[in-house]
Amino acid sequence: MLRTGKGAGPAEAQSAGPALFPFSTFASPLETRMTTVTLPTTAPPPPDAPGTSDAAGGPLPRPGHYAVAPGRSLVELTAWYGPLPTLRRRIALASAALTVPEDSEPAAFRFEFTDPRLPDDTVLSCDHAEPLGPARLQLLGDIRLSGTDFPALLTLRVVERADDRLLVVGTARLPHRLLHRATGFRYGGRLRPATRLRLLVAGEFTAVTAAEPAPETVAEESS
Repeated sequence: MLRTGKGAGPAEAQSAGPALFPFSTFASPLETRMTTVTLPTTAPPPPDAPGTSDAAGGPLPRPGHYAVAPGRSLVELTAWYGPLPTLRRRIALASAALTVPEDSEPAAFRFEFTDPRLPDDTVLSCDHAEPLGPARLQLLGDIRLSGTDFPALLTLRVVERADDRLLVVGTARLPHRLLHRATGFRYGGRLRPATRLRLLVAGEFTAVTAAEPAPETVAEESS
């Protein structure tokens, strides 16, 4: 009979075996990779915390035009076959824009991708951003592949928000077979089957200041 506690002898304590390692020591290969861009994992601050804006009363910044600067985004496209991922690749983001109108009209997002594995005109446009509480957005729109629009639903989590800045991360899930049937796009070729695709997008939107008109334009208008 194995005894534990104060009455356990050295031999009995040794037979009990070494202590189990915590689960955190068994990191998966994806967790051990170091990248130049780190996705935010902390919870978003409350609306009244420093660095956030409570004037709008929602997850969006003040009205205006916003863009993502180079190097301030991360896009990843993953193919899934049932519960198993079969292909995961980083996708280059050519540009991203956010328009927050002055009135009660919904905000609009636009993501343009440039990657040799995607058609040249791949664009994800969402003209209806619906707030889901103070820190989430649901975007209804379309993804354009080879000139054909396919409906897409993108859910964004607001990580940080200020009057002139918005940091978000979100995903869109696309049925691969229906997408291939509608647009002809097949991700990964025939050797990597997939039932659905997951598009992960993370970016930091900052306010865009209006550029001053060029001197020749002003001269033409004055004449």
